[in-house]
Amino acid sequence: MAIFLSAAAMFRLAQRTDQVLPFYAVEVFKQASALNAQGRDVISLGIGEPDFTAPPQVVETLNRAASAGLSGYTPPAGIGPLREALALYYEEHLGARVDASRIIITSGASGALLLAAMALINPGDEVLMPDPSYPANQNFILGAGGVPRLIPSSAAHRFQLTADDVRAHWGPNTRGVLIASPSNPTGTTIATADLRELIEEVHKRDGFVIMDEIYQGLYYGDKPQTALVLDDQVIVINSFSKYFHMTGWRLGWMVAPPHMAPAVEKLASSIAICAPSLAQHAALTCFEPEVLRLYENRRLSFQQRRDYLLPQLQRLGLHVPVPPDGAFYIYADISQLSDNSDVFAHRLLHEAGVAAVPGRDFGPAHAAKAVRFSYTVGLDRLQEAVYRMEQFLL
Repeated sequence: MAIFLSAAAMFRLAQRTDQVLPFYAVEVFKQASALNAQGRDVISLGIGEPDFTAPPQVVETLNRAASAGLSGYTPPAGIGPLREALALYYEEHLGARVDASRIIITSGASGALLLAAMALINPGDEVLMPDPSYPANQNFILGAGGVPRLIPSSAAHRFQLTADDVRAHWGPNTRGVLIASPSNPTGTTIATADLRELIEEVHKRDGFVIMDEIYQGLYYGDKPQTALVLDDQVIVINSFSKYFHMTGWRLGWMVAPPHMAPAVEKLASSIAICAPSLAQHAALTCFEPEVLRLYENRRLSFQQRRDYLLPQLQRLGLHVPVPPDGAFYIYADISQLSDNSDVFAHRLLHEAGVAAVPGRDFGPAHAAKAVRFSYTVGLDRLQEAVYRMEQFLL
């Protein structure tokens, strides 16, 4: 006999479910998808997903691995050849010597952030972050019982956390900082001297530095850099999603200090057992010279898109206070056009068929006047998007 419970008798959910921040970029994506389903042609400059997918060579390696039966569990820290390949990549391409034992392969960068938060944060611990920053990062801190504290950042400091911020805002419950370079949503990097000073200030306070380097490969300056060349105690998070264009493969990694790696591996063995095994085997092909040349050509395509879209947005009255030098985002100030980024983004989507993300996704400091544009579509679509925005703003 079926038993029906009244609403009053239902169990309660954990308080953290109320604390978890919504991700408005996903809501924009859902609205854009709904309009597409109705027959509208929507150009998505909202979601942060490359339009490029995994190279054919990587897919072929996946198929061979599947045929060879390599789909079983792997060691919790990942297969040895992939960890060694990443260690060699750091040394040859980024100038950082990293022992493979410090590299933990994870289920995407999200898996790495989850493990880092669980390994470092106790309930009530505070972690400093810049405002604006990627919203989901706060949720990993909250999930570990910590308290994310957003520090308003400015264009003068490239919308990044600074050593002065650490000195001014470090309190009795502060345990560390979570930063990103290049950053989402701004696409800006932290200058080497500024990053060194920030790390030193955190270490003076016996704190940790988690560096999100998910967009590290998508840098448009002279040479990409990792924080590991400055300090081997920094916890680096990275992913195969953005530069390597393997978003749905759910594969990432963490570089942990030597004393932290065994604890992370122990946590990983319980939380995920291992990262997706076939994706691990396929990812080995990412580091072959021919495939790396392909990634370099794709990086140059993103740079070409940035170089087109940036002046066009400026021409349309969307001021960009800090030109991005990495990732695939432009963080624009719409103050000359609107005092409400939510309304502006909604109208842009429904009237012009162009999707962009309003500023509230990334923190309150600049929420009302900022919009993030993602140049993850081809140049022809960017040109059409600019035309539509121009007609919308007339």
